[in-house]
Amino acid sequence: MTPQEIEALFTRNDGSFVFARWGRPVVPIAFGVQDQTLPVIKGAFEAVCALAGLQMAQTDPELGSNCMVFFCRAWDELPEVPDLDRLVPGLVSIVERLKATDANQYRVFRFDEAGAIKAAFVFLRMDAELAEMPAETLMLGQVVQTVLLWSDRAFADRSPLAIAQETVILRPDIAGVIRAAYDPVLPAATQEASHALRLFARLEVAR
Repeated sequence: MTPQEIEALFTRNDGSFVFARWGRPVVPIAFGVQDQTLPVIKGAFEAVCALAGLQMAQTDPELGSNCMVFFCRAWDELPEVPDLDRLVPGLVSIVERLKATDANQYRVFRFDEAGAIKAAFVFLRMDAELAEMPAETLMLGQVVQTVLLWSDRAFADRSPLAIAQETVILRPDIAGVIRAAYDPVLPAATQEASHALRLFARLEVAR
């Protein structure tokens, strides 16, 4: 992976470079799934957090749970969730946009004063496409896209996952970027495109 390819992963449609990682332990919780699915969700978080060196915790002192995953059959279910509009301002307008574009997933991030991620909300509408995916594959992909503030177009053309010997895995190049991004020497958030060079240098050392 070249420095330019790394930079593109965090360059948004408007051309701005925005990088952010979690600045606190992750406390995930899921809504709208059966109990037997919970270990799969927890396992995906544990795998990605272990890769990043990111801690998980039982509770967040500010929010209780700071990474919430909502599964629904239709977007209209979201405004009916008690107090969700307080956690996600503009929820009704977001739902209208998701319905208009026939989207099946959406992520919202909140940030602390330093710009690091302090909360994430993942919304999944289980249409035919998502329903066909194995739960392990679906959740691994979602957690990967939540562990960093990737560009809104980072995985538009290519999934962060790959198949190796009939097993779905995280692409090695993306895994390397995640590991590099959580180097404690690096800032938790920056809008300087030169940050891509610092990530690249750590990939080269790891190689």
